[in-house]
Amino acid sequence: MRIESVRTVVTSPGRNFVTLRITTSDGITGLGDATLNGRELAVAAYLTEHVEPLLTGRDARRIEDTWQYLYRGAYWRRGPVTMAAIAAVDTALWDIKAQAAGMPLYELLGGASRRGALAYGHASGRDVPELFDSIRAHLDAGYRAIRVQTGIPGLDSVYGVAASAAGGGDRYDYEPARRTALPVEEAWDTRAYLRHVPSVFEAVRNEFGPELPLLHDGHHRMTPVQAAKLGKALEPYDLFWLEDATPGEDPTALRLIRQHTTTPLAIGEVFNSVHDYTPLLQERLIDYVRSAVTHTGGVTAMKKLLDMAAVYGVRSGMHGPTDISPVGQAAALHLDLAVHNFGIQEYMRHSPDTLEVFRTSYTFEDGLLHPSDTPGLGVTLDEEAAARFPYAPAYLPVNRLTDGTVHDW
Repeated sequence: MRIESVRTVVTSPGRNFVTLRITTSDGITGLGDATLNGRELAVAAYLTEHVEPLLTGRDARRIEDTWQYLYRGAYWRRGPVTMAAIAAVDTALWDIKAQAAGMPLYELLGGASRRGALAYGHASGRDVPELFDSIRAHLDAGYRAIRVQTGIPGLDSVYGVAASAAGGGDRYDYEPARRTALPVEEAWDTRAYLRHVPSVFEAVRNEFGPELPLLHDGHHRMTPVQAAKLGKALEPYDLFWLEDATPGEDPTALRLIRQHTTTPLAIGEVFNSVHDYTPLLQERLIDYVRSAVTHTGGVTAMKKLLDMAAVYGVRSGMHGPTDISPVGQAAALHLDLAVHNFGIQEYMRHSPDTLEVFRTSYTFEDGLLHPSDTPGLGVTLDEEAAARFPYAPAYLPVNRLTDGTVHDW
């Protein structure tokens, strides 16, 4: 089974996606997600110029060998662009292998370990009443776990809140990256945030009770001391996790946070290698791995990372907003179903335009996602539909402190 053709498709049905399409001499086509939010064209060029020429004629069944060939053979290792490109190749080859075997991918990964993957949705509001409305809407939609984000008094716009003055007041659940030539700049005040957030969770618990799993994303906007303070303040509200409390460039900062709070910690959506996690796992400094299949070298690498995490009692919580295409989401769901140490899966519904381009078979019912029993990943790409949505620049906002300093995410 030789690789006969390789094609990189860039499309923008509501947001930008990069998809690798590999077809074998047997006529089987596999898909891989290579989307890198705000740097999509860098990955597309990496694939087109440097990876596609290496793949034609290779044995599509040799997934591990191809992974090592692309990772070690290039000399320059790791990094988000390289790992997203390798992830696309790897995921497409797993898709092909599972289709050839006539079974869903999770069966090749050891079979199902559960009925489905518990998913959490993104509830947000500019104020508490709007937040309550969003939580109720998510509960009505079937979610059984909720991420809570809220506006901050005195700030016009806060990333993670799906409607803001800076965004024209419109909800942007499908595309948090705004379509502009340059990133939008948002003011940020950490002290105001630290004062406000505990009161929000107190109100949510009083309204919705103690049983609902609640999550919160700090978006890397705190120092370790600030994050420790917030984690401690949130302990009475029994969070499922506090995510990305501090910048990911210094993962050892989690040591300080861990010393001061028992709030569970999740991190890793900006990581792209198992090596980013090694000290965090060995010292049990986190509770959940937040990487995406799309950004961490594909199914092969993510399975190894989660197996390593399982040794230390750390669970999965894979990244899954709308900057992961349905191809990447499906790959995550197959892993979710198979691995023993599953924790929870992030799930934002894609827009109707996106679902016109990517035809999916995974399902969401009673709070659980299932990748389906369709052979392979269970996702197809409609290239005619994809061509109707050309690439358009889109960027996440840049944060500035109130004194004008560019601030970490």
